[in-house]
Formats: sequence, C-alpha cells, structure tokens
Amino acid sequence: MDHEDAALVGELARQRGMSLQTLRPDRGDTLPDPRACANSIALVLGGPMSVNDREQPCMDWLRQELDWLRAWHQQRRPVLGICLGAQLLAVAAGGSVQPLQVGAPPQPLKELGVGAIHWVADSSEEALLKGQPSSSLVLHWHGDRIHLPADATLLGSSLHCAEQVFRIGAHAIGLQCHLEVDGDALERWIANDHDYVVSALGPEGADRLSQDWRRLGPTLQEQGLHFFNAALDQLIAISRPTNSYEQK
Repeated sequence: MDHEDAALVGELARQRGMSLQTLRPDRGDTLPDPRACANSIALVLGGPMSVNDREQPCMDWLRQELDWLRAWHQQRRPVLGICLGAQLLAVAAGGSVQPLQVGAPPQPLKELGVGAIHWVADSSEEALLKGQPSSSLVLHWHGDRIHLPADATLLGSSLHCAEQVFRIGAHAIGLQCHLEVDGDALERWIANDHDYVVSALGPEGADRLSQDWRRLGPTLQEQGLHFFNAALDQLIAISRPTNSYEQK
C-alpha cells in the first residue's frame, strides 16, 4: 500500500544485484502469469485491511491477488509474505485468518508496538534461525491471528499471538510481524494509521512508539538484517539462476 514498501528486504535484494518490480493490484496493475516468472521471488507486503475483507465492495483486487498467490504457491515458487502478505500466503495454502482475541471470555486485541517474539523451532534444524538468539525484537501492527495450514512449520510466536513467523516447505516464508521497517517507514505508518495507533495504545501511543524506536530500533534492524539475509539465501537457492526480484 501507499506507506509500505520493500524497505530492508529491498535494500538487501539490491545489494545482491537483484532488480525490483513493484506491482499494485489495488491500483489495477495486472499480476503476471506465474508460469512466465522464471527466476523470480514474490514479496507480498501489507496494508490496513485484513485478508477477510476480500468479499467487501471494491475489494475485488484482494480476492484476485489471493487467487494469484494460490497459483504461485501451488507451483512452489519462492515467496515472502509480510503482515497482510503472510495472511494471504496462509489462506492461499489452506489456512485461515480470524480476529486476534485473548482471555476468557475472549476479548479482541490489537497487537501494536515494539515487542519480543520467541523462536519456537530448533535453530540447529532451521536454516532461517541459525545464529538467532532465543528471542528477537520485532514491530507488531495487526489485529488478526493466522491459523496455519497443516503443512506449515511454526518458527516464531509472541505472548499474545502464536503465529508470528512460519514457513511452508522451503519456498514460502510468512511473517505476521515486521522486521523490515526503518525509522522513516515507522513515522509514515504512525501518521497514516494514527487512529489505529490511538485505538490500540491510547492518545500517547504515537509518542511512545517513536520513543521506543529511538531506543530499540537499531536492535530490531540488526535482527531483521540477519533474518532476511537467511531468508533470501534460502529463496534464491530455490529460484536459481535468478536475476530478477518481484515485489507486490
């Protein structure tokens, strides 16, 4: 969407000599035939909507994007989904998405702010987690929970939302949380989603987010660099020989 871009993932891709193509189905861009996308990786990014909004008026593009991603996944093409992109990936693979609720009786929760996830998979057996500490700082910005498809492997969880980082086979990686952002991106998100921030954190939430980033942002970016380098290594190996990189 307007305030989200490839950020750290795009920077790492460019450093590897990969080219980026941005496609905006919400603006009418046509998505390519997956069979004609040799040597490509799909990066599916986020937005303020939920994948469950695809049946709403004026959201035909989201349903079409899901259909496209389903075809991409069925061909086991490399894909990295973040936030809404992770929701789309999970649903395309047979999972589902529901509002995030906690407690008994269940209460809705918006998980927003800089916080920890803990890695639940064995780092000695997961290439994506080699060298990672037992937990990492991420940026949370969502109010939904992903229910993973049966063939997914859960990699990372937070206190309130179990399904934060996952993979499906070796070709598909999803993150409900954000490790790709930088300080400029965060300030855009705060400005564009101000009402959402207030609804989750109260009237002082925006200032608190900015303060947390100044204190913790460098650590988050360092851990994001480590994770996405490992993710690109894995996805590039699947797509070789590659000289292109598709962002959506």
